[in-house]
Amino acid sequence: MYYQTGYVSPIGKILLESDGENLTGLWLEGQKYYGGRKGKAAAVQEKLPVFDQTRKWLDQYFAGKRPEVSPPPLLPEGSGFQKAVWRLLCEIPYGTATTYGAIAEKLAEMGEMSGASARAVGSAVGRNPISVIIPCHRVVGKDGTLRGYAGGIGRKLQLLMLEGVDVSRYIEREQRPDTRC
Repeated sequence: MYYQTGYVSPIGKILLESDGENLTGLWLEGQKYYGGRKGKAAAVQEKLPVFDQTRKWLDQYFAGKRPEVSPPPLLPEGSGFQKAVWRLLCEIPYGTATTYGAIAEKLAEMGEMSGASARAVGSAVGRNPISVIIPCHRVVGKDGTLRGYAGGIGRKLQLLMLEGVDVSRYIEREQRPDTRC
């Protein structure tokens, strides 16, 4: 059985999902792949310890602080490759950014999925079912562009700024006209 509840954040409504013990989903309203489990029922349940822990973590995060509360136990559903990418996302330090290519290189160094492309990593990042806590917003293109974000580029910028990342180089690049053919 899966359970869901809502959370209102400064960047919009958030849907939380749990199997009763672990956080299995955290989606920003309107994000791509919202809800993640098409056709699978979930009961509305406000009072679960995992939801309480998630709310405390999110409260600290959205207050502009590095959360002191441990994140809830996470159990995202995905392929082996996706899970490997999501584990690496969790290693990106608060207030920093990395590239899709750097993640692909790290996978190869670890002996997992050697030859994975930055594009494949981008696809896995985009399917992250636990946004914010698994920090997919901290990944940018190797040329410094923001690239996509399932929750929208505006939200990605807001999250990076909340963490104190200097986003001026990203904003400038995003506002330049595309000169590619």
